[in-house]
Amino acid sequence: MSISLISLIFLPIWINMAQIQQGGPDEKEKTTALKDLLSRIDLDELMKKDEPPLDFPDTLEGFEYAFNERGQLRHIKTGEPFVFNYREDLHRWNQKRYEALGEIITKYVYDLLEKDCNLKKISIPVDATESEPKSFIFMSEDALTNPQKLMVLIHGSGVVRAGQWARRLIINEDLDSGTQIPFIKRAVDEGYGVIVLNPNENYIEVEKPKIHVQSSSDSSDEPAEKRERKDKVSKETKKRRDFYEKYRNPQKEKEMMHLYIRENGSPEEHAIYVWDHFIAQSAAENVFFVAHSYGGLAFVELNEEAKYCQKTFMDFHL
Repeated sequence: MSISLISLIFLPIWINMAQIQQGGPDEKEKTTALKDLLSRIDLDELMKKDEPPLDFPDTLEGFEYAFNERGQLRHIKTGEPFVFNYREDLHRWNQKRYEALGEIITKYVYDLLEKDCNLKKISIPVDATESEPKSFIFMSEDALTNPQKLMVLIHGSGVVRAGQWARRLIINEDLDSGTQIPFIKRAVDEGYGVIVLNPNENYIEVEKPKIHVQSSSDSSDEPAEKRERKDKVSKETKKRRDFYEKYRNPQKEKEMMHLYIRENGSPEEHAIYVWDHFIAQSAAENVFFVAHSYGGLAFVELNEEAKYCQKTFMDFHL
């Protein structure tokens, strides 16, 4: 089996307390006054003028955008390209809006892979239980049975998912520039089997469980005076933490945790897993890898691992 690689070249306020020396009475008074000032800031009032709710549509139509016949994302009323700065001076809100649109586009591309490219969505790990985290790849019907040639596509790092090269290009240019769809269609037309990897889908996000900490005064045999001091310190610590959290997370977004997908917890692991369970089992005499950016590094790692497999890398072109 001959294998080749094609590599695509494509106001929070910060106060420096360390600057205030603790040497004399004047400096201590300044420190006390500053702490008093910070304690009296009404954060709720401060946040009213900060940003609107982070509540965005879950469809392209809800955003009032659609892809035209040229694969360009355009506003359905004005025909204008996507505007990032939808609200002036609200960069965080605009970024969250952009990310919400990006998630919709990811699902849109998945649909195109299945409907326009006739690829099948294959769940991994192949022996996953009903309850464990799962990912997926896309394959053509003949990916494992095509005796001649197989093309494997690997995107780079970041927010991109299976079928994409660059989200920015999809949004600001067109689908042909930012997705793998032209590669897939041409590969199918020329008789290749196709496998599309999904190396950034390494985990699922779930909300962090709330931890209830039992008060020390309920379970301690310490003297009452000592318990009171500890409780007072604990309350002050919580107050400072909440103070900071209102700035860092003003809309009380849910805290999430990652549950990693077995044997697919990194792009490198994912590439090796797909090799072991799919590519190495294929009938293809020649396998071609098309990799962009970090996908090339995942291929290099795969190359090292695959040296010991039955099918080896004979051609390696950058």
